[in-house]
Amino acid sequence: MLIDTHCHLDAAEFDADRDDVALLALQQGVSIIVVPTVARFNFDSVISLCNQQKHCSYALGIHPMHVDGAAEDDIEVLKKYVEENHPVAIGEIGLDYFVTKANVERQSYFFSEQLKVAKQHDLPVILHVRNAIDDVLKYLRRYEVNGGIAHAFNGSFQQAEQFIALGFKLGFGGAMTYSRALKIRELARKLPLEAIVLETDSPDMPPEWVGTKGRNTPLELSKIAQVLADLKQVNVSQVLDITSTNALKVLPKLADLCTPPKVLL
Repeated sequence: MLIDTHCHLDAAEFDADRDDVALLALQQGVSIIVVPTVARFNFDSVISLCNQQKHCSYALGIHPMHVDGAAEDDIEVLKKYVEENHPVAIGEIGLDYFVTKANVERQSYFFSEQLKVAKQHDLPVILHVRNAIDDVLKYLRRYEVNGGIAHAFNGSFQQAEQFIALGFKLGFGGAMTYSRALKIRELARKLPLEAIVLETDSPDMPPEWVGTKGRNTPLELSKIAQVLADLKQVNVSQVLDITSTNALKVLPKLADLCTPPKVLL
């Protein structure tokens, strides 16, 4: 089984063929796709998408790159949606210092408030940590949420160990496939397979064979898994088994998608 733990299938890049992509991914062994929201404006569309595509499941959250456009009552809206819709996680949330640090106080406010929501509902979190890993870890130690995934992880081995100690798995995807990505590839080799989950971040972060200008999709996940198997010099079936187990462990509500429906006789 393959689990894409991070895919923005609701993005406009999929408007022309979203259903086809979802079906083809399922046919190619991607049994579960996790679709995180980025802001209040796409809560409803992501929930609707996942209700239509039964192998898709959603996380609800406000992305750090969208906090400038968020309203103060969006946290209350998030709380209501979480109570009524039961997401698998709070996400995509976190901090992003790559684009700008000018709004760091606003990012920190929305991040901490969403961690409180996750803690209140005993939910894991799906984290955006770009150029902000140490500060993200600081907030995780303060709020002690129920684990989750550090999406698109590209920190140091020591930082990875700190996430693992806090109950997190680390997301690896297209960036790992580039031969020049020496740091990420070495990290993937060095980390235990039990610490890793697979993701595409579709339509972004395309793997090397798609190219930086191409559209990424969940259909690339099996090849990404093969790259990880090659880096770690193990059989790809081992990668599939362990990374899927990891995803189910850290996002336990996904197990509902793996349970066949009961047949009433």
